[in-house]
Order: sequence, then C-alpha cells, then structure tokens
Amino acid sequence: MAGGLKEVRERISSVNSTQQITKAMKMVSAAKLKRASDAITEMRPYTLKLQSMLSNVMASLGEGEEVPNLEFAEQRKIEKVLIVLITSDRGLAGAFNSNLVKKAKSLLDNAYATQFANGNAHIMTIGKKGYDVFKKEELEVNNNYGDLFADVSFDNVTRATDAIFHEFLNGEYDAIDVVFSEFKNAATQIIKSERFLPINIDLEEEVESAAESKSSYESNYIFEPGKEELLKVLVPKILKTQFYRYILENNASEHGARMMAMEQATENANELLRELKLSYNRARQAAITKEISEIVGGVAALEG
Repeated sequence: MAGGLKEVRERISSVNSTQQITKAMKMVSAAKLKRASDAITEMRPYTLKLQSMLSNVMASLGEGEEVPNLEFAEQRKIEKVLIVLITSDRGLAGAFNSNLVKKAKSLLDNAYATQFANGNAHIMTIGKKGYDVFKKEELEVNNNYGDLFADVSFDNVTRATDAIFHEFLNGEYDAIDVVFSEFKNAATQIIKSERFLPINIDLEEEVESAAESKSSYESNYIFEPGKEELLKVLVPKILKTQFYRYILENNASEHGARMMAMEQATENANELLRELKLSYNRARQAAITKEISEIVGGVAALEG
C-alpha cells in the first residue's frame, strides 16, 4: 500500500506542475490576444476607408466613361490553383490547426478535385503547422513565406502578397484562395476560405448602387491624376490590406484558441487533482485501518 501511496503522491505533484504551466500559458495567450485583437480593431477603419474610396471612384464614373481593364479581376478558366493556408507556428491550441488543415484538404478533394488530380493544385503555407502536414503529401508546397508570424507587420506580409500578385499576373495560377480563421472572440474562431484572386468587382453594380449619391461624389471629390490611375493604385492596396487582415485574424484566433485550450486544460487538471486526492485519502485511510487491525490482532495473539 505504501508503494501505491507514493505513486499517487507523485501523480499529484506532476499534475500540479502541469497545472502551473497551463495557467501561465493561459495568461501569456490572454496578453497576446489583447494586442492581436487591438491590431484588428485599429486596422478595420483603414480598410473600410480604402473600400469607400474605391466605391467613390467607381460611382463617379460618367455614363460615357469606360471602366479600366483591371488585371487583378481577369477571369480565366480555372486550370491551375493555389491555396494559401494560414496556420500557426506553435501547437497547444486545441483543434485550431487541424481544422484549418481539414478545410484546405476539403478544397483539394472537392472544389479543386480535377486540378488536384492533374497535379495543378499547389499549397502555399504560412505557419509551421500547416507545412509540417502538407510536406508529407504528394503535391507542391511553397513555404517561402512561412515565417511571417515571426514579425507580423504590413511590410513583412507584403512580401507574400507581392509574390502572389506576380504568380497570378504571369498566369502561373488562374485562381488563388486563402484558408484562414476569422476572429470573433476568444471562444469563437470561424474557419473560412475566400477567393483572393481574381477579384470579383462588378463595377456596373457599384455605380448603380451609388447612383443616388453620385452628385455628392462629383461635387466633393477632385480626382488627380485621374480615376483610372487611382483604380490601378487602389486595387493592389486594398488587396494587400485584405491579405494583412487574414494574417491578423488568424493571429488573434490562434491566441484565443490557445487561451481557451489552456483554460480547459487547467480545469481538467483541477478535476484530476480532486480525484487523485480522494484516491490518496482513501488509500491512506485503508492503510491506517489495516495497521490498526494488525496491531489489535497482535495484541490479541499475545494475550492468548
């Protein structure tokens, strides 16, 4: 019984140590989540303003003006596809990374099954966990920009978007999708896939939707050097901002998922400690009862 008590004591000590680690990791993730969520909150007004500027330019196009041919909106027959999978560099975040990988595999097996079968479906991984999974698969994996989370800045993320722009404009891919996790709150992360390129801008619809306020655009905005030039600058800028949002959303989702996973691990450790302490007390009580019985039996034997 003494050996059993020692084993239980060691398990209690081990669980206590693990619980201290999970508590610390939860606190660290909570601090990082605050910074990541603030980054998203600060970026959203800028993104909305860019989109508003684009709408203003398109709404101000006169009836006789031709809409410029936006190269990023060129629709082609989808024969070659690139999936940009954004995961995290570290684990201990519950099912966060596995759900992202499942979403990417679902696209390959369903939406792009033909391209995948023909060897024309490729993966670009951002985050070590996604690369670790797909490097074992029989498809091309680009991990040149897998270190973006080491420095989550707009300039650093732009390296990846510039490479994506180059590959699309050169015809290396006909469609580029992004798989990421959209951040709602610490307990809710939504796994999503969005078409990044080509963009789907129905300029006629935008102009019609803004027709009522068209006079205000014309009176309040002076375009310099010109509307077509502005569109050529605005569209890449908005795309880069959109991709940066994907990174920030995923970064915040990772910290939220890890914080919730560590909170759940801490609660599980508490429950396990209660069970172990109860088992320890029962075993100790049984050992004491056995010792008393042996003493009483020995005394009775001596008297007899």
